[in-house]
Amino acid sequence: MEELPVTVIVLAAQRTGVVNPLAQRAGVSHKCLAPICGKPLISHVMEALTTLPAVQEIRVVLEPDGQAEVDEVLETFRPRGIPITIVDSNPNIVESVLAATQGEDGPFIVTTADNVLLTHDGFEQVRSAMKRADGVIGVTTKERVHAVHERGQRGFYEFKEAGYANCNLYGLANRKGLKAAEIFREGGQFQANRGRMVRAFGLFNILMMRFGLITMANGLARAGKRFDAKLVPVVFEDGALAIDVDNERTYAICEWVLGQRLGMDIPKPEIEAWS
Repeated sequence: MEELPVTVIVLAAQRTGVVNPLAQRAGVSHKCLAPICGKPLISHVMEALTTLPAVQEIRVVLEPDGQAEVDEVLETFRPRGIPITIVDSNPNIVESVLAATQGEDGPFIVTTADNVLLTHDGFEQVRSAMKRADGVIGVTTKERVHAVHERGQRGFYEFKEAGYANCNLYGLANRKGLKAAEIFREGGQFQANRGRMVRAFGLFNILMMRFGLITMANGLARAGKRFDAKLVPVVFEDGALAIDVDNERTYAICEWVLGQRLGMDIPKPEIEAWS
């Protein structure tokens, strides 16, 4: 694949005023420091990123009170030669991303510090898609998520051809892509707040989605027009890319999947109810 060097933005901040239960359980200050398969969550993400030749820099976005502790983990990856810096976070996700761009045009790939099932292949698919779009959103289908674990994801965006889950992997190729990131200014938890969806994508687009009249690709194209940007989805074959460490349920599933990859004998979690 032709080289397109990118800067990666890793969102590691906690929600303002919220004590994360996984951090509390592990006795650490931040969720990204909670151990899984023997290492902090963020270590698994950094392991994937620092072994990708196209990554030219990594910027970790985090509030000041957690930076010293997290930097100790990041320091173990700096000898690999990729510059790794910490950027002060903002309570708003878009402002955090914009702060991490440091006024540059891109290209950027944005992910999260709890995205422990991130793969080189998924990253490279997003990077490649930025050659033909201003913004890229990584998703996978409901069936592919359920093929990994039937409780892997609880919310899906239903479009004409399939239900999709977000994979917390985004490409912002240029200033137009950064402008389109305004979609997430109120937070990305659209499944839990339909008002956010309407304000971000427009009522007509949401109604078309609600009644199965629009595909994922067409929906993003229409949303992109609101920002004069070309937005495209990358639909991953790997359903595990939609599962990150949000809570006890997804922690158990990620631990099992990650353990399989690392050759650890961790039994499949039997989860009776959603959490």
